[in-house]
Amino acid sequence: MVTNVGVKEMLLEHEFLRGLDPEWMEKLAEFTYTDSYYPNDYLFRAGEDADRCLLIRDGNVALELYDPRRGSVTLDTLSGNKVLGWSWLIPPCKWCFDARALALTRVLAINGPRLLQLMEEDHILGYAMLKRFAFLFADRLHAARLQLMDMYAPLR
Repeated sequence: MVTNVGVKEMLLEHEFLRGLDPEWMEKLAEFTYTDSYYPNDYLFRAGEDADRCLLIRDGNVALELYDPRRGSVTLDTLSGNKVLGWSWLIPPCKWCFDARALALTRVLAINGPRLLQLMEEDHILGYAMLKRFAFLFADRLHAARLQLMDMYAPLR
């Protein structure tokens, strides 16, 4: 069984949170849990309520978008030390894509509403987290743009 201390240590080790005050990790550990997904399990589906931020510890996850003409199209593939999910930050808090495990995948799942509340209560933490998410937004938008250009290219 993973304890709060174990979760705190895993949070401290994750690249996305590196450099944040260890006191914040103590608070985050209170509403973070570990989870695992087997190959082809969906971590979440587009349109479902987005209620957590997932920090990938190890494994591989495909971010997919369904195209009626082509089926599921992979927009990006994420692996260890990456972040999955920021839709909990922006109302209406629904997932925009499907996320499917490609291999055994272990994550730290942070309760999104609780994290948002903590960010609003502690503006220094909030700003530090939003800076990290801004880089994440830019990376995901760039990957999505490239895939969408390919997806809407004429069919061969």
